[in-house]
Amino acid sequence: MKYDVIVIGGGPSGLMAAIAAGEQKARVLLIDKGDKLGRKLAISGGGRCNVTNRLPVDEIIKHIPGNGRFLYSAFSEFNNEDIIKFFEKLGIQLKEEDHGRMFPVTDKAQSVVDALLNKLKDLKVHIKTNTPVETIDYDADHVQSVRLKNGESYQTKSVIIAVGGKSVPHTGSTGDGYAWAKKAGHTITELFPTEVPITSDEPFIQKKELQGLSLRDVSLSVLNPKGKVIKTHTMDMIFTHFGISGPAVLRCSQYVVKAMKKFKVNRITMNIDALPNMNEEAIFQYVLKEAKQEPKKALKNLLKSLLPERYLLFLLEKNEIDPLVTSSNLSNESIRAFAKACKQFQFQVNGTLSIDKAFVTGGGVSVKEIHPKEMASKFMDGLYFCGEILDIHGYTGGYNITSALVTGRLAGLNAGKYSQKVKYTV
Repeated sequence: MKYDVIVIGGGPSGLMAAIAAGEQKARVLLIDKGDKLGRKLAISGGGRCNVTNRLPVDEIIKHIPGNGRFLYSAFSEFNNEDIIKFFEKLGIQLKEEDHGRMFPVTDKAQSVVDALLNKLKDLKVHIKTNTPVETIDYDADHVQSVRLKNGESYQTKSVIIAVGGKSVPHTGSTGDGYAWAKKAGHTITELFPTEVPITSDEPFIQKKELQGLSLRDVSLSVLNPKGKVIKTHTMDMIFTHFGISGPAVLRCSQYVVKAMKKFKVNRITMNIDALPNMNEEAIFQYVLKEAKQEPKKALKNLLKSLLPERYLLFLLEKNEIDPLVTSSNLSNESIRAFAKACKQFQFQVNGTLSIDKAFVTGGGVSVKEIHPKEMASKFMDGLYFCGEILDIHGYTGGYNITSALVTGRLAGLNAGKYSQKVKYTV
């Protein structure tokens, strides 16, 4: 059987690509090895589906540290506001939450998936699930056919590879597409986990002293071996039995991976500033003032409004300060040590959880080899890439899905247009 466009992968970018190609009146086949489409979408945003982000384009690009600038051309063709209009046309009303995150008013990811599937049905896109692909066959400089693991083969004018990276493998992202890209001459940049919890073998982690403790709005920094800050994120974090996790940690994780590689070390220092809105002197003066006002009060009670109790006791113990000492017996030296610990609690981390535990894959098909407005291969006519298989990665918060939907839209649109201009090869 012959198809104008074959899309491999039924995640956010693949669904978007199949719809865009179908709108070009192309005969489209969407293939997925799983039993249902949109599995990654269905679990995104905690099951609520953070479909995009409403920040200005420049801000969105800043939140995609992995080759986000490559997307400037794509955003000039189809951007986050266009994504919002696209879903509203499908009957999905969206609402804006903190930091520009956009969710369906239903708070149900499945409503987004269903709207996309209904659109595919309207466009008469052929769908094959439970259908693993063996390879893509190329003829010299153009796409020829897609061969399935069951031995069947479909001739086609164009192929869109939308199979994702290697993170969240239970949704079907197991790195299948890299071999097909290499076969076409593409470079796969080194893969690494991003948006992933960080591991540490520090004694306080191994002893689970802080396990389960959340810190809100702290500044978490990754330091280089000379103690200089590489990156800081101010968000929430949580201590776990293996290290640290939470939004600030996920955003810092890629910088831990990169720093360990760059400096050829097996440990990197991180710093927690638990009171980013106060400097060290301000903390010192605050404690001094409170101590003078209530000289008979135990220190831990005096400071309980500053920090969560478990973290407060932990820092006091680290600095050999008795939490029950009364203010009148508290030395200025102890107050200075405590103020410094609030701003500079440093500890060693030794990496991250593995790529299959990551929310996002770093690395992938080199964007230098992709036409930025079409998502077309520079090496193989009729070959397109979209979504996480590309070497593009952002922070969580709607940035990766925005990248997937934008690149998917352009890949489908241009594959559809291309298929109208060429003939099938024999």
